Amino acid sequence: MNKTMKKRVIVGLSGGVDSSVAAYLLKEQGYEVIGLFMKNWHDDSVTISDECPWLDDSNDAMLVAEKLGIPFQTVDLSEQYKERIVDYMFNEYEKGRTPNPDVLCNREIKFDVFMKIALDLGADYVATGHYCRKGTLTEKGKETYQLLSGKDNNKDQSYFLCQLSQDQLAKALFPIGELQKPEVRAIAAEADLITADKKDSQGLCFIGKVRLPEFLQQQLKPKQGDIIEIPKAFGAYNEDKKDFDSKEEELEYLARKIKYTATDGDVVGTHQGAHYFTKGQRKGLSVGGKVEPLFVIDTDVETNIIYTGQGKNHPGLYKRALFVSNDELHWVREDLQLQTGETLEVLARIRYRQALEKATLYKVDSGLYVEFENNQSAITEGQFVAWYLEDELVGSGVIS
Repeated sequence: MNKTMKKRVIVGLSGGVDSSVAAYLLKEQGYEVIGLFMKNWHDDSVTISDECPWLDDSNDAMLVAEKLGIPFQTVDLSEQYKERIVDYMFNEYEKGRTPNPDVLCNREIKFDVFMKIALDLGADYVATGHYCRKGTLTEKGKETYQLLSGKDNNKDQSYFLCQLSQDQLAKALFPIGELQKPEVRAIAAEADLITADKKDSQGLCFIGKVRLPEFLQQQLKPKQGDIIEIPKAFGAYNEDKKDFDSKEEELEYLARKIKYTATDGDVVGTHQGAHYFTKGQRKGLSVGGKVEPLFVIDTDVETNIIYTGQGKNHPGLYKRALFVSNDELHWVREDLQLQTGETLEVLARIRYRQALEKATLYKVDSGLYVEFENNQSAITEGQFVAWYLEDELVGSGVIS
């Protein structure tokens, strides 16, 4: 009897409802399914007590695997995680940039280190519980993979996968991408999975619920500095619109970083370290007595000053364009990448859960400008911008 071998899929079981249902659906679809739990963190000194430590999660993942009758094992990736994610985060914070560990975790851990382990175990595919979909285009016998947004608009997680490559997508499956979150919970309840009513984790990728400031403080020593308030009438906001010789010159102007100095505003308080703060942040400034709340409009880690502005409409929060340098530019759809001088109308977002905004990409020699139709609040260096054609994420980059 020559029965075709079942395709083997290794599911990253995180102990949450989404990956549990992903495993269940794959099994229903006739795949040979193996569950793998990734242990990425074991420094218990910075997790908040009892709030979903990895032990509970791995236990839940194991119970789900047992219920589904699939093999299960735990892999310890904490060394790679520390090297590729944690060290990178501190590096970025020290430079005064705000990293996005979740995007990195998908690129570097789940779809790289973890995927290699899975392929070594003879897997044909790796599956996760992400709310996104994969499309396949076939032309002249060559397959091109698409990263499509999840059907549940409230939950779409395509943004977190914006750094995946064609090779990674080729081996990826996203079984719950077509479903709404309530449907996922209903399937879990029907299949009697222990995770059916489990709350969604809000932790840092896999570190669990880490208090980020404390986590940072362990590495980046607190040092007191000034909080300075910049008035709305600050000169640089009201410069006359120049006549530009070229589009590129205009984009450079629109994407520029306004430089503040200590004499541009008034000292309104002190803080414990500029690198703990990020653009657009409102909490943690503890400066009272203002008509409107203060928002961080810039941080300077060199001088250890935080620049703030009153109210969420402060002009220091808004920009219409941003720049991505060539070495931080990534095309999921390599066949669509722009050459110097080319432009593309897209929909883009600069953070997870932001509604897609109309924008135009401009490719220049040194990188790529993204010009939005509307001003964007708190465009933050170190974060990812991702651009879409309709519901397909075609590329992304680090905001410089």
